[in-house]
Amino acid sequence: MNSKQRVLAAAGCEQPDRIPIDFWAVGEVFDRLADELGVADTEGVLRKFDVDVRYFRGPGAANYASETADETFEDQWGVRRQWHCVTGQRKDGRPYTWRYKHLVHSPLAEAQGIADIEKHPWPDPQQWDYSGVKAACEAIVDMGRAVIFGGDRLDRTAQLKAAMYLRGMEQFMADLALEPAMAECLLEHITAYYLEYNRLVFEAAAGGIDIFFMGDDMGTQNSTWVSIDMYKRFFKERFSRFNELAHSFDAKTMCHTCGRVTDIVGEFVDAGLDILQSLQPSAMGQDFGQLKSRFGGHLCFQGGIDIQKILPHGSVADVRRHVQRVAKTIGAGGGYIFGTAHNILPDVPTENILALIDAYHEFGPYA
Repeated sequence: MNSKQRVLAAAGCEQPDRIPIDFWAVGEVFDRLADELGVADTEGVLRKFDVDVRYFRGPGAANYASETADETFEDQWGVRRQWHCVTGQRKDGRPYTWRYKHLVHSPLAEAQGIADIEKHPWPDPQQWDYSGVKAACEAIVDMGRAVIFGGDRLDRTAQLKAAMYLRGMEQFMADLALEPAMAECLLEHITAYYLEYNRLVFEAAAGGIDIFFMGDDMGTQNSTWVSIDMYKRFFKERFSRFNELAHSFDAKTMCHTCGRVTDIVGEFVDAGLDILQSLQPSAMGQDFGQLKSRFGGHLCFQGGIDIQKILPHGSVADVRRHVQRVAKTIGAGGGYIFGTAHNILPDVPTENILALIDAYHEFGPYA
């Protein structure tokens, strides 16, 4: 099997020759790995690790330009972020620095009613140039890798996350309970944009997309953000629309969600999801066996490798045991793609990253 065949078999809940490999890390980690592995760039790292998938973002505001004197960055939604720097020391004693864009302004935070939401300058999907989409897909196909389409932040299809960015986290949660008409209006505008944007990408790709990647953090460390009833009322039908659109272009769907979402996985499946990504171990690791047993026949899983404790703080032996356990639990019989629960951060020592990749290749093959 080549990588594309391997990934599509797993995505279809079948057993390939080995568990496919995905690899997520922030830019600082890719830069470090490229230097220490003696390769030129991120692609060199992915090839060195024999990663089976490649992502392309599609057109969008991937690189924001500074527009204000306070050095904030405004995207197409009117959301503003500012660089935030985190420093620390890895367990091997080496210092690290990580920068990310932190939310500093939600443009609809002061909205008083539906009229304020309606008059917001909503982005137009037609503003982007889609002419490079087909070539981006073909370049990945030429590598023999599976093509995954999905951006980051508000370039990635979402509902709850986008609403929180636009309205503010606390205010939007209050809207769901106290101002449901405002919440519905906001979510419908968000959904309309993503449906049209994604349709234009799929059409431009001309069948070149294997997996459509969404991301909506529906869980906290201990529970879902909303109840099952509230998920059904506000989010499920719109999520179904995203899945239906991708399926109409013969693409599988994958959704990333952090947190403990065990209670609503069945709703994701009922809405048409093909691949559930994250499986945050510290939040829902105790549920892995139950999820595999209940949904493994019609839902592929991706993720499950811990970036909160084991990778940054564990030993090489801890990493190997963790990967082996996840492979036996979630990977049994196929329908699983190796991956970390989120991006590997600079607090993870290189030796643990290399141990992770070695363990993928050691414990991934099926007998």
